[in-house]
Order: sequence, then C-alpha cells, then structure tokens
Amino acid sequence: MTILVSGGAGFIGGNFVLDWLAGSDEAVINVDKLTYAGNLDTLKLLEGDVRHIFVRADIGDREAICRLLMEHEPRAVINFAAESHVDRSIHGPGDFIQTNVVGTFNLLETVRAYWNELPADEKGAFRFLHVSTDEVYGTLEANDPPFSETNTFEPNSPYSASKAASDHLVRAWHHTYGLPVLTTNCSNNYGPYHFPEKLIPLVILNALNGKPLPIYGDGQQIRDWLYVKDHCSAIRRVLEAGKVGETYNVGGWNEKANLDVVKTICSLLDELQPRADGQGYAAQITYVTDRPGHDRRYAIDARKLERELGWKPAETFESGIRKTVEWYLANQAWVSNVTSGAYREWVSTQYGA
Repeated sequence: MTILVSGGAGFIGGNFVLDWLAGSDEAVINVDKLTYAGNLDTLKLLEGDVRHIFVRADIGDREAICRLLMEHEPRAVINFAAESHVDRSIHGPGDFIQTNVVGTFNLLETVRAYWNELPADEKGAFRFLHVSTDEVYGTLEANDPPFSETNTFEPNSPYSASKAASDHLVRAWHHTYGLPVLTTNCSNNYGPYHFPEKLIPLVILNALNGKPLPIYGDGQQIRDWLYVKDHCSAIRRVLEAGKVGETYNVGGWNEKANLDVVKTICSLLDELQPRADGQGYAAQITYVTDRPGHDRRYAIDARKLERELGWKPAETFESGIRKTVEWYLANQAWVSNVTSGAYREWVSTQYGA
C-alpha cells in the first residue's frame, strides 16, 4: 500500500510525512516543487529509508503526476501543496492563483483520470484529501461563534481567496465526477520545521539574533493555534474514517492574541536561553504598520471532528509552544540553512520601515 503526498517538503506536509513513517510501514511518494518554503533538510531523518520516495515536481505538471500515479498506484492522494503566506500573497498574488487554483485543478484532473481506471474495489477505497485553511471563512467579531463547516466562504486576502477557490474545485469534482474527496480546514499551525516568515518562528529567530520582534498594528488579532503534530493526527484520522464529500474543521481550541503569543515566547526564551545583558526578550517587541485587510479574529469549531471521528488535540497551547521553542533552540542549524539572503531581504522589505 502506498500514499502520495504533495507539498511534503513544506512545514505541515513535511511533519505529516515524518509522523506517517514513524507510525506506519506504508510507503510515501513525496512530491514537492521545492519553492522557497520547501526544504529537504526537514526530511533528513528519512535519508536511506526505502519507504520514502521523494520526487521534485509541480502538482500542475500533469505528465509527471500521471507517471507517478501509474507507477506507484497509491490508494490515496493528500494535497498539502500550496502557497500559504498572506503577506506574500499581497505583494505577489499571481503565484497563489497559479499554485492554489490552477495547480489544484490540474492535480484533480490527473487524479480523476487515474481513479477512473482503477478496478472497482480499489476505486471505492481511494481517497483524495485536500488540506485547507480557516481563512477561507473570513474574519470574526469578538463575540461571534467560531467557524463551523457550514460558514459561508468570505475570504479577504489573495491567499485565502485562492484557497477558497481550490476548496470549491475539490467539492465540485466530487459532486460532478464522483471523485471521493475529503477536505480539512485548519487553524494556525505552529511547531517544528516552520519556515521563519510566520509569526512564531520569526519571533524566535529575531529574538535570538537581537532583532526587533515585529507586531502588526495593536497586536490584538486573535488566532486559534494548532500544534502541527495534532494537525497531522487529525488528517490521518480523516483519511481513515472521514465520510466522502465531507469537510472537517481542525482546531486547537487555543484562541490567543498575537501580542500574547509573542510575550509567551519571550517568557520561555527568558527561562531557556536568557539574554546576556539580563534584560527580557520582550524589550525587543516593536509595533509596525498593520498589513492591508488584516483579519481581526479566526476561531475554529472542531466539534464535528470530535463528535464523528473521535479526534481532539493532544497539546494545549502551553505545552505545544514550549515544545516548539525547545525545538528551535536545539535545531539552529536547520534554521540557518533555510534563512538565505533572499529570505533576509524579504523580511527587511516586509517589516522594515
């Protein structure tokens, strides 16, 4: 038995591949285009492991994906491949439309052609699991209930609009063609191997390097935080027992304001690796101009996943963020390898003046 994972050298996809092979002998065909956030260092633990076959390819390359499907005959395709950073989507929306919309379309069509030719029993057991985001639902006011699977899509950034479009395509390919799909919409992930452009790894990296810790606006934007390994366990459970055609929200039940998240990281670093001058890392907090169209609050209602499939997160925010900070302190070589000159230039442009 084999599964095909797209985007398996990225943050969530890489963690999923590592966790899958830590608990299963089922082989993984790992397809990743290796854009700036795709990092083979994340997969170093799998060097020499015959269960892991890495192929550099674009999900939009139908010929390459078709060849892999025919050769390895996977029982499932799990699609993590996406451009995923809101800030980058504001400055360059074209890449997001190309990967998240056109790429997903091409992947769906290639997988549909493969699925149509499967024997009846394999066809019935096959699954296409599409990994998406809570940002497709838009933003919430302070007293609004969390997003449920029945919320209307109201994306507010080029990134979230492109992911909403991909979700709609996946739904349509099920209802029109019968492709057996599953969709998950997750809240903000954090944990090991996170590319340091997102809030938590960026703050850890900047703090240790004596740089400002940039906070957009007043820092009161609220997100629900999900430890990445909890997310991976949820995806495994949905793949195993999810109802075809259904969407499952995956959340951590951890609503936190961005400023509180940063202060928590500072406190952990004060404990685990204090500054040489005796000051606290919170002294490095710097407020910067808010980004355009910044959603105020996201929150996930993950009760459907718990009620129907028995899943709930294992980590609290307090336990997960401690594990995350400890991982970054112990893996500075990984961080150094991914923070290239191009990355530093982008951060300077984004958070500079």
